[in-house]
Amino acid sequence: MISVGKTDVGKKRDNNQDNIYVSDTPVGPLPNLYIVADGMGGHAAGDFASRYAIQIVEDFIKKSTIKNPISVLRRAMIYANNEVYKEAEKDTAKGGMGTTMVACVIDHNELFCGNIGDSRLYLINDEIRQITMDHSLVEELIRNGQLDRNKGRNHPEKNIITRAMGSRNEAVPDFFEITLSPGDRILICSDGLSNMVENDEIRDIVRENDDLEKVVDTLIDRANYYGGNDNISAVVISV
Repeated sequence: MISVGKTDVGKKRDNNQDNIYVSDTPVGPLPNLYIVADGMGGHAAGDFASRYAIQIVEDFIKKSTIKNPISVLRRAMIYANNEVYKEAEKDTAKGGMGTTMVACVIDHNELFCGNIGDSRLYLINDEIRQITMDHSLVEELIRNGQLDRNKGRNHPEKNIITRAMGSRNEAVPDFFEITLSPGDRILICSDGLSNMVENDEIRDIVRENDDLEKVVDTLIDRANYYGGNDNISAVVISV
């Protein structure tokens, strides 16, 4: 497994509330672990929420003896939600903070993923397919047939998410399992990338270069070229 991950403040924000975690080597019982978290809240609280949530998930997994990837991710993410929520409750400066999270594990040819919020995981080969499902107001409108997907990208309430880690005392992440093929690439990213760059262009960038560092740099550069309206995080994994 080979991966590269980077995060960038973008063009419009003065601080970066995104955080990432990348490990191609075992973390506790898991063979690898990749996380993107996009914080929200006050100026410092969003950065703290995403960083703290990743730290809690990492620590929980390192101490776990559970070998089933989905079971480990589920318990770790629920536990992290509780810890972030308790931290927000006891510190008024962090009140209302929260974070999205998308986390994945690859075991042989199986990918296991959990997400909450609107950070995404894509499977990329000759095509691009979003595996995760956004927990956002716009996505709910699309699923209910009230909004055309092509119009969703520029919807004025695009950034309203309906689930987040730490914003409530319970979290309901979704989990996915897919079978991978040789040559597949995985992208996990914050909405600072997916909101700025069209899916087809993301696919072309990810497929056009064997150097994953150049792939990630190009993704971030392209999001900034189109405006860089938010913090940008991307982790690309080559199977």
